[in-house]
Amino acid sequence: MISYIYDGSFDGLLTSIYEAFYAKEKPTDIIREEDFRENFLVEKGYIKTDSEKARKVYSAIENKISPESLRRVFYAYLSELPDSGMIILRYLQVGFKIGSDVDLNLANEDVLNMDKISRLVGKERHRITGILRFKKIKEEILYARVEPDHNIIALVAPHFKERLKGENFIIHDTKREIGVFYNKKEWIVKDIERLDPFLVKDSEEIYEDLWRTYFKAISIQTKTNPKLQKRNMPMRYWKYLTEKNI
Repeated sequence: MISYIYDGSFDGLLTSIYEAFYAKEKPTDIIREEDFRENFLVEKGYIKTDSEKARKVYSAIENKISPESLRRVFYAYLSELPDSGMIILRYLQVGFKIGSDVDLNLANEDVLNMDKISRLVGKERHRITGILRFKKIKEEILYARVEPDHNIIALVAPHFKERLKGENFIIHDTKREIGVFYNKKEWIVKDIERLDPFLVKDSEEIYEDLWRTYFKAISIQTKTNPKLQKRNMPMRYWKYLTEKNI
């Protein structure tokens, strides 16, 4: 038995899918590195993210199955459920055989599992857009915190971009310590370092500092972090962040 371990990025997952299709020994699990637990019965296979292999899988799903299947795969990835990697692999194995009609074949357990997982993520995205509440920080920035089951803050960002066009806002996922930052023009997803509540600094000042730092860093090449950018969704995946294109 072998477990594929990848870096947690979507490109890393797609690279793992690529390797699984061509490997002689098929993986029994595909799991993010941060979720892996040692098991002496299982061989570890560390998958190095390869953007070219990821691109080939991405294009194959979109063109040989359907854009809807690609959206479902992306939603399943965002679910962060422990078995999502293998659900995606088995779903794609069926999809490449059946083609664009794969999602109609709910009698197939692998297709049904994908349908369930993508619906879970979609429902939470919809629910968060209805319950998220913002408070003002220093009269310039709207701030909201949320702790979703799935990694969906980038899915709700386009909704609030349209709803709050004339505002600066931060949506803070406190479970994953990441945030959506919007400056009336564009939004980005960035890591937010865990804040020590015992630090003697007003929380509003902390978020103002975060705001200035992140949007100043956008235009500075030396501040770029390719690994973080890949983990927080490369732009080519953004068209699948909501039910309609951004």
